[in-house]
Amino acid sequence: MLVAARSKECSSTSRDLEETAKKESWGDPQLKSYSTAKFPQRGPHILQLKELNQIRDVSAAGNREGFLWKRGRDNAQFLKRRFVLLAREGLLKYYTKEEGKDPKAVISIKDLNATFQTEKIGNPHGLQITYRRDGHVRNLFVYHENGKEIVDWFNALRAARLQYLKMAFPELPESELVPLITRNYLKQGFMEKTGPKQREPFKKRWFALDPQERRLLYYKNPLDAFELGQVFLGSNEQGYQVFEDLPKGIRGNRWKAGLTIVTPHRRFVFTCPSEKEQREWLESFREVLSSPLTPLNLLAVSTESDCGHR
Repeated sequence: MLVAARSKECSSTSRDLEETAKKESWGDPQLKSYSTAKFPQRGPHILQLKELNQIRDVSAAGNREGFLWKRGRDNAQFLKRRFVLLAREGLLKYYTKEEGKDPKAVISIKDLNATFQTEKIGNPHGLQITYRRDGHVRNLFVYHENGKEIVDWFNALRAARLQYLKMAFPELPESELVPLITRNYLKQGFMEKTGPKQREPFKKRWFALDPQERRLLYYKNPLDAFELGQVFLGSNEQGYQVFEDLPKGIRGNRWKAGLTIVTPHRRFVFTCPSEKEQREWLESFREVLSSPLTPLNLLAVSTESDCGHR
């Protein structure tokens, strides 16, 4: 899945990552997947560490500063940007100028997520950072030449998130907060969708299913900075359902394997490029819809409604 590195670089980075594993939160599933996929010859033995204690110990000072290569919002060019994490303040900032005083963006840790997306970004050390901005999800695609550096940034962001969650939900035990720190997408890929009247042409879109926030996000392209629209997915008990196939009288464009999501407010109709993709999306939707809402979902549900912007 990941871009192969030259043997000398791989060996050097392997040593860096192994050294990081001795003190960082390799118990996180994303880190385990990232390390095992990148360096399968090292095996899982370097990942056997206690999960909770490592996250507490990461970035004891709470702050971090350094440079990452960031993809431009309106083009595919990666440019060097200075990032500053202020954990106690719960903020992540980045600057377009190395010595600039005014940040380009100030991101709240409250709505931040970080996930390794090496294949999508096209770099073996690629990280996708997402946060909320004006009702949308903003994507930042970044990487660093050094594997240890990107892992350290990932762990620092996780430590800051855990600190926020402890303050936001003091009544919950840490064991319930750790799964909420960061998450990967449950399923990503292309599907085609029609509009709210189901008479509009089917259009190809890139979809990403966020299981923690229970959102199905869709984009024109996988590396878009903002989503075109999103669908909030409640639970079966709230009247949310998913069905295999298309509603009667509706036909897809190029793809025929259909899915239909029914919410209390409207119906969403999709087609998948293959029956295999259809089954995987169906299983993923059922997993989300069958699970109860978390404290974070309940915190946001009062302001949530079904979305489908474009």
